[in-house]
Amino acid sequence: MPSNRATAEPAGSGGQRRLSFGAMTAYGVGDVAQAIKNQGFNILLLFFYQQIIGLSGTLTGLALAIALAFDAITDPIAGGVSDRLRGRYGRRHPMIALSALPLAVTFFLLFSPPQDLSELGSFLWLTVFATLVRGAMTFYHIPHLALGAEMARDYHQRSTLFGFNAFIGTVAGAVIAVVIYRVYFPTTPEFSPGLLNPNGYAAFALAGGAAMVVALWVCVLGTAKQIPRLRRAEATTKLSARQLLADMVDVFRDRDFVVVFVGSILAALIGSVEAVGTPFMGVHFWGLSTEQLSYVGVVALIAFGLGFALVSLVTRKLDKKLTLIAFFLIAVLATNVPICLRLLEVSWFPANDSLGVLVIYLTAVFIGATTLPILGATYNSMYADIADAHELRTRKRREGAIYSTRAFSNKAAGALGLFIGGIILDVVAFPENAVYGTVPAEIIWNLGFFVGPATSVFTLLALGLFFLYRIDKAAHDRIARALEERKDAQVVEQPVAP
Repeated sequence: MPSNRATAEPAGSGGQRRLSFGAMTAYGVGDVAQAIKNQGFNILLLFFYQQIIGLSGTLTGLALAIALAFDAITDPIAGGVSDRLRGRYGRRHPMIALSALPLAVTFFLLFSPPQDLSELGSFLWLTVFATLVRGAMTFYHIPHLALGAEMARDYHQRSTLFGFNAFIGTVAGAVIAVVIYRVYFPTTPEFSPGLLNPNGYAAFALAGGAAMVVALWVCVLGTAKQIPRLRRAEATTKLSARQLLADMVDVFRDRDFVVVFVGSILAALIGSVEAVGTPFMGVHFWGLSTEQLSYVGVVALIAFGLGFALVSLVTRKLDKKLTLIAFFLIAVLATNVPICLRLLEVSWFPANDSLGVLVIYLTAVFIGATTLPILGATYNSMYADIADAHELRTRKRREGAIYSTRAFSNKAAGALGLFIGGIILDVVAFPENAVYGTVPAEIIWNLGFFVGPATSVFTLLALGLFFLYRIDKAAHDRIARALEERKDAQVVEQPVAP
């Protein structure tokens, strides 16, 4: 990797330097590691420990909540280290590279608990290794987000770069879902649904861990040429708990950060509650086989392509705030309308085991999946713009602190959501090793109610907050010009060597 010798450029000066397709693609490939971890956690982890290992829903949710809470604590540490790191390879790349192997190893061990563990032993194993996986992911993910904010300085190209990242990550997630259902957990006479097969979990985790290592190193090597153009560490303060807290507090003085931040917390809290029930919904609420659920990945791939193609057009036409509001609302409605129709027992709504319910389910998936690249690109691009406004106010570049503060509270909210979701499984008395068709209708109705309208209504509160966001294209142009003028003034003030 090249050395970091170039003079640092201000946030507003990089608009003329366009990132290459290869650099943006390599950056996006880094998100494949997160896609593997997310699908492993969202589709498999709670199901594995609650249905296969036999850990109660409350203890499973508590273990995942504890892991997420510890993960939230590591976010500001990762951001602080990343902002202050000095060396020939820059601030972000070393942390991304070094996190690869620990992430892969702990991911495999998470799905490979020793046999015959007690309930306490299973709880501790899940807690420890879920924590280690999330910790290793944090020391990659926070520097990766900060790297994107540094690589793209132009207001619109940020949306494009983060669009590449969201597109590649979501496509990877869709492919992984297909592989999970079709390769590792197909429906068989012995296992229906296929997720009841205990042999597929360790095999998936081993392959997934290896793919994580490859993805992170492709990202590191593919973006290495950007290192000389990135900002050098500007921090003059030492890394300490007190200073990390001060960095976080300083970020909260930015009004636009607070607006987006609080809205995202509401979404994270409810999203985590819903994620607990999602693996159960497809099989038991909708009556779909794992083979039919694998179609979700195929449909999502097409939807992701459409969403990615729309990122630049939509954000330029609507700007970022309206894009976030509109597509956030679409995503919420796409998920909840079919669930509500089923709960209300609307006469024309097709029954389970029919082609009609599969079509409706996949249509909802297509609409929701189309929004994901758009929302992901817009959301992360807005935080990059906030980092520019923060630099103008403080004279300090703090991408790591901004992204880590956002991640810290989102994960804390997510931890609470997972715990609540685990309790819900026990409250509705969802049985262990539940074969399709054996779960009482009342339990299934209650599950659908909590995963759908009972929780999603609160995500709509975030929309009101998003309306208060103020940094549009014109405002960012003013920030960029002010940063450029400050740099020019500093150059003029420097004494000339005799």
